[in-house]
Amino acid sequence: MIWAKEETLPRQEIENIQLTRLKSTLKRIYDKIPAYRAKMDQQGISCKDIKNLDDLKLLPFTTKQDLRDNYPFGLFAVPKKELVRIHASSGTTGKPTVVGYTKKDLDIWTECVSRIACMGGASQEDIAQICFGYGMFTGALGLHYGLENIGAIVCPASSGNTQRQIMYMQDFGTTLLVATPSYALHIAEVANEMGIDPAKDLNVRIGLFGGEGMTEPMRSEMLRLWGSKMKATQNYGMSELIGPGVSGECLELCGMHINEDHFIPEVINPKTGEVLPPGEKGELVITCITKEALPIIRYRTGDITRLFYEPCKCGRTTVRMENISGRSDDMMIIRGVNVFPSQIEEVLLRVPEIGPHYEILVERKDYLDIMEIKVELADETLLDSYAKLGELEKRIKLSLRSVLGLDAIIKLVAPKSLKRFEGKARRVTDLRKM
Repeated sequence: MIWAKEETLPRQEIENIQLTRLKSTLKRIYDKIPAYRAKMDQQGISCKDIKNLDDLKLLPFTTKQDLRDNYPFGLFAVPKKELVRIHASSGTTGKPTVVGYTKKDLDIWTECVSRIACMGGASQEDIAQICFGYGMFTGALGLHYGLENIGAIVCPASSGNTQRQIMYMQDFGTTLLVATPSYALHIAEVANEMGIDPAKDLNVRIGLFGGEGMTEPMRSEMLRLWGSKMKATQNYGMSELIGPGVSGECLELCGMHINEDHFIPEVINPKTGEVLPPGEKGELVITCITKEALPIIRYRTGDITRLFYEPCKCGRTTVRMENISGRSDDMMIIRGVNVFPSQIEEVLLRVPEIGPHYEILVERKDYLDIMEIKVELADETLLDSYAKLGELEKRIKLSLRSVLGLDAIIKLVAPKSLKRFEGKARRVTDLRKM
């Protein structure tokens, strides 16, 4: 189902809307936000210089550091009395990034999430269980209001207490699951331990996954555990932009459709800032053109993707972003080689003898970088055979070497021995930075 006509507009009409809204947003930013005005003045750029969408590249970037430097409300374009909601990041690496919403912002957010929910197959017939943590994190409330808006029943289960989550699924007849991919896999794992087969004993037919990337091997593992009839899609967003609702996969699974009447995407070379043509891979940059409280120009997301402008088989004409393949800021450089955790995950999830949970440890010994990867076995009986363990370690090591171009230490551990995460999975520990 297509929720809004704006998802099917001709390209020229989409771009006309974007340019009009960009000019209006830019003028409001320049007039009302001193920090932005100073940036533009420093670069010698005025609002009048933006005559077409190509001129967007003349404007300065916005980064997470800009939000921290102007903590908490320095980048807001409205007085506090006009705000109706505030969210913030965890602030684990410094001051949190604070975002705010007017009533109109919340309406826009709800509309954007309604679209991506429908892209993933949701309808008013669904009972949606939200297993994101409620609170300052934008994910839970964003999906909550969007799903309610399309008429679905929402169970705000929040995260944690996995056995109770499964009880709700059984008793309420949950048909739609909202969670991080890693937590959805954990729910299925716990269900099996309880003697419950998610594919046969539960009614979940749709997974709307976000909060972390989902590789194709992880999607395959999801369908193996939850049943091949499950529609498992992922959606994309971040609090600085609006929360979830920036883009989402339709059932064609050929990239995430961006809500272009609210967001203008660019892909840049992360080192030079140069704008790359469609189809080339680089860092995603997003400009928000309808937000009132916190309009953002050219926000560097750090996420690596590429853009496709061809119309989709689903009927939508909005640009699609390829599923995130890594982050410019979580890329590890190991012995001169660029390594993304997603590359490692794709290799591991193709090995049938191991489970979907892993940990990556990077450290430096005798001036050399060492990468150790702990992986859970799917069957603990393998621990009884040194020969089989050795053969499996060798096979994983060779597969990783062919993809990464370097060796890693593989450590096979017992099933269910690695830490589980209810929110975003934290799989990498880089001791070189400590």
